[in-house]
Amino acid sequence: MTTTAPTTNGRVIALAHYAARALLEGVLARHSATFEQSVTLRAVVAAGGSVDRDRLVADVIGSLKTDESAVRGVIDGLTAAKLLEQDPAQASRLRLTGAGRELYDSTTAETAEISARLYAGIPAEDLAVAGRVLTLVTERANAELAGA
Repeated sequence: MTTTAPTTNGRVIALAHYAARALLEGVLARHSATFEQSVTLRAVVAAGGSVDRDRLVADVIGSLKTDESAVRGVIDGLTAAKLLEQDPAQASRLRLTGAGRELYDSTTAETAEISARLYAGIPAEDLAVAGRVLTLVTERANAELAGA
């Protein structure tokens, strides 16, 4: 019996997202971290380890599609936990602390192992097509949100 693969749609994308996110949140829970904290730390790392606070807020809002007060609360929590700190060179910037870098590095390493298992055996060309499609869907959804 031959099974037909489902067409990519919102449900298929959501199921993949939530399954992978559950695995990520399991890793984060072992490190007493949340998904929102992980996204915020990743944004700081992507900015080179130091980022303007307002830019960080905007980046995380854009990633999580949440409100500003929630993001500022996450940043305040990361600062209180000494995972982020004010950059002494420029007061408007935040930077990773040693503990923040350690948390990011350890959770990233653990999730990379999971990702390797999840993507194992999927041809590179299939991953490239999926990446293009999902990027286009994201761009269109963001445009819809901007117009709302």
